[in-house]
Amino acid sequence: MAQSSSDQRGTEWWRSAVIYQIYPRSFSDGMGQDGLGDLVGITERLPALVDLGVDAVWLSPFYTSPQKDAGYDVADYCDVDPIFGTLADFEAMQRKVHELGLKLIVDLVPNHTSDQHAWFGAALAAPEGSAERDRYMFRDGSGPHGDLPPNNWQSVFGGAAWTRVTRPDGTPGQWYLHLFDTSQPDLNWQNSWVREQFRDILRFWLDRGVDGFRVDVAHGLIKAEGLPDYTPPADAGSMGGTLGLEPEIEGHAEVDPPTPPYWAQEGVHEIYRDWHRVLEEYGGDRVLCAEAWVEPLAKLANWVRPDEMQQAFNFSYLETAWNGPALRSVIADSLTAFSSVGAPSSWVLSNHDVVRHASRLALTEDNPQGHGIGPKTLGKPVRALGLRRARAATALMLALPGSAYIYQGEELGLPEDVDLPDDARQDPTWFRTNGTRYGRDGCRVPIPWEAAKPDYGFSHVQRSWLPQPTDWGPYARDSQEGLDGSTLELYRSLLSARAANGLGLGEIEWLDGYPDDVVAFRNGAVTVIANTGEAVVPLPAGEVMLSSEPLGVGALPGDTTVWLRG
Repeated sequence: MAQSSSDQRGTEWWRSAVIYQIYPRSFSDGMGQDGLGDLVGITERLPALVDLGVDAVWLSPFYTSPQKDAGYDVADYCDVDPIFGTLADFEAMQRKVHELGLKLIVDLVPNHTSDQHAWFGAALAAPEGSAERDRYMFRDGSGPHGDLPPNNWQSVFGGAAWTRVTRPDGTPGQWYLHLFDTSQPDLNWQNSWVREQFRDILRFWLDRGVDGFRVDVAHGLIKAEGLPDYTPPADAGSMGGTLGLEPEIEGHAEVDPPTPPYWAQEGVHEIYRDWHRVLEEYGGDRVLCAEAWVEPLAKLANWVRPDEMQQAFNFSYLETAWNGPALRSVIADSLTAFSSVGAPSSWVLSNHDVVRHASRLALTEDNPQGHGIGPKTLGKPVRALGLRRARAATALMLALPGSAYIYQGEELGLPEDVDLPDDARQDPTWFRTNGTRYGRDGCRVPIPWEAAKPDYGFSHVQRSWLPQPTDWGPYARDSQEGLDGSTLELYRSLLSARAANGLGLGEIEWLDGYPDDVVAFRNGAVTVIANTGEAVVPLPAGEVMLSSEPLGVGALPGDTTVWLRG
């Protein structure tokens, strides 16, 4: 039976695009002043992305911010933080992106602001019950004297999700909600003023030519009426419930798992229908992409109904083990769920919040998302095995119909940096859990460009904001260019063949007769066979287009994916 993730009525660019995520502070330091990547550096390096063969770029936040959560604590949504450059630098970058034939997606963080945003300053200065306070989630405390938090909710980064403020006279005041760090107060999305501000923010960037937005915490924003207490199941991920923003996905539920009162509330859909109408004002197939940790996939599909968003990250796929039956199941479920609402499936294996898949796929111990890995982690991955599986997993992913996301550096085969020293860490998770979780710094280390240069060509100041491993020379881009069998050349070949064969807008036909460890299907004129096991599998007749590892004679080794013509 054939399955397609594309609504056959539409061929908008985002239905089949391969989108490259740029984490600005770790991509390229063009200004060369502080060891932080910036917009000038992005502009200079854009031709390398065209050479790679991607269709669009997505930028993580570059807005004015105190950087307590690497820019996801926004103090001004309509300006560029000086560490990244200026608004003029952004506009120059945007022009270059479009001159090169790429699309540009920017991050938007609507669930919370920085505590240094002018809106929050006004809320703190205003009296309890004021219009300014109502823009955020301020509540009276519980207990006889209001000394206890309003409820028992816990922060994603560890600790209570509530912080108490002090009145001008020095007495204890109300509490405000922060599902993340204390410096990231949650906005009140029941407030019409907040909704109007974000319409203006969308238009500000649309007026500057962006092609869409990746929406952070898109399953948040609306909280359940009354903010009821919620105690997550004992086996839950760090966000509570069986799936949250920082989940550990054990499988793909046939029924809805418990829904925490701070995630996936029905009211979020009204917001995105409103945003959809704003984007329609601009035409040109603009896109909204949801970062929404929601299961089952049939429920996640509600975020991409025809009048809401266009894409939603497929975290169920990202969290699936390198296992044949599990992969077949999540691929089939994804295609069914998204196509049922006329949306494309999306596919992703790595990003700035998860352990890089060149390491994650070789972990031998449980590692809930958001915990990270470091020197004391049990079951640390074997680097060679992780890279072999990552190459095979990518070759499988890029053969699937729909849109795919690539995280900067994965095309180089970069592993997670598991040896970052404690005194270099900057993720709030590390500090709020007193070092019991390493957090996300290991996947955010600046990427290497030139093997022989200081900081591998990332910066000119020889001190990148996170230290780079001393053995990353072979991963540098110039070490891999033109090198037969390198991960960079594999990605180039995959992306070229994907585009030439129209796989993004295709449909798959499952192929029978293979062992359980094998995922096999045909997409148009391309046959794809991925062997997730250890035993060698015979190959059918056909011209080999490419493979993630060298093949035996008529045989597919373990942890290898091959594309055949016909």
